[in-house]
Amino acid sequence: MTDQLVKFGFVVAELNRDLTYMMEMEAEEHTHFLGANVCNRIYVLGAYDMPLVARLFQKRSDINAVFTIGCAIEGATDHDPIVVPHASRKFIDLSLEYAKQVVLGISGLGLTRLEAEDCIEYGKRVVESAVKMVRRLVA
Repeated sequence: MTDQLVKFGFVVAELNRDLTYMMEMEAEEHTHFLGANVCNRIYVLGAYDMPLVARLFQKRSDINAVFTIGCAIEGATDHDPIVVPHASRKFIDLSLEYAKQVVLGISGLGLTRLEAEDCIEYGKRVVESAVKMVRRLVA
């Protein structure tokens, strides 16, 4: 697989789009830098909606891994501490079920907007980890 292209499906949250857009661009740029490709992307409202799309991407033979991009900023409701951990758990379940990685690229849980802005570049690190993992799994 090291000489073949690693192909991602991106699942991107529309909530806090000003931040997720920058995270998406950083991740995609680094994906190409690492010799991988984003072959499909679907936009969803937020983390709650991501597992369904991740599962659809897992079933596709042209996608090696799924990368999720979202940002949970501290708000007036208490739903993020429920939604984000459950989405994360579902990503692990899907990774094990399909033997393809679903990468957790959701920043935060109780972050302020300023703290979330500092996390934008983390997408690069997560993409790097995912590319390495895909290549190791099929080596």
